[in-house]
Amino acid sequence: MIDFWEILQEHFVPFLNATGMTLKLTSVSLVLAMVLGLLVAFLKLSDNRALNWVAHVYIAVIRGTPLIVQLMFLYFGITSIVVLPSFWAGSLALAIHSGAYVAEIFRGAIQSIDKGQMEASRSLGVSHWKSMRLVILPQAFRRAVPPLGNQFIIGLKDSSLVAYLGVAELYGAALSAQAENFQPFETYMVAGLYYLVLVLIFTLLVQRLESRMDKANSGRQRDTRTRIA
Repeated sequence: MIDFWEILQEHFVPFLNATGMTLKLTSVSLVLAMVLGLLVAFLKLSDNRALNWVAHVYIAVIRGTPLIVQLMFLYFGITSIVVLPSFWAGSLALAIHSGAYVAEIFRGAIQSIDKGQMEASRSLGVSHWKSMRLVILPQAFRRAVPPLGNQFIIGLKDSSLVAYLGVAELYGAALSAQAENFQPFETYMVAGLYYLVLVLIFTLLVQRLESRMDKANSGRQRDTRTRIA
């Protein structure tokens, strides 16, 4: 344990910088994944068979293959077309991976909204896409927040694999540190501690966000009942 504390103190700054890179990588990849996931969700809900098929194949391939294989395949595929910094190549690869899971989150959230709301909106002469944008999506986003928070935490841990693409995030910092001190067990314990702290913090934030949303929803329901009464 003495070596553990020595490594923790000696590599505090490099691991702190790597933590920032991990958070940046996770945030960028999740934002891109949300855009991609929403698009794929619309494709999967589409009546067009070709678009529906594309969405099904994409989700099936991503879910059916290991993340490390996807990262390597996408990384070398991206860099063979256009040379990108390892950070952006890794972010795109993670986004494509997470996009399949985010698509299913959005699809489920959209389908959970009562179909009568769309029908009522269309009966008032509002177009389908405008009804989707103004009526369905705001409610779907609120329902998607908890699983999206969980996906962020999963993405945070999955980002460790991007170290193999040369990104100096937490696991990459651990790889470099253990190559210098020849103490892999203690070094990876330090990296694990950083990951654990980050996951606990974001788990707490997601739980608080869910609690606030539940209270806000309860308040809206009480106001609606009061106006009706």
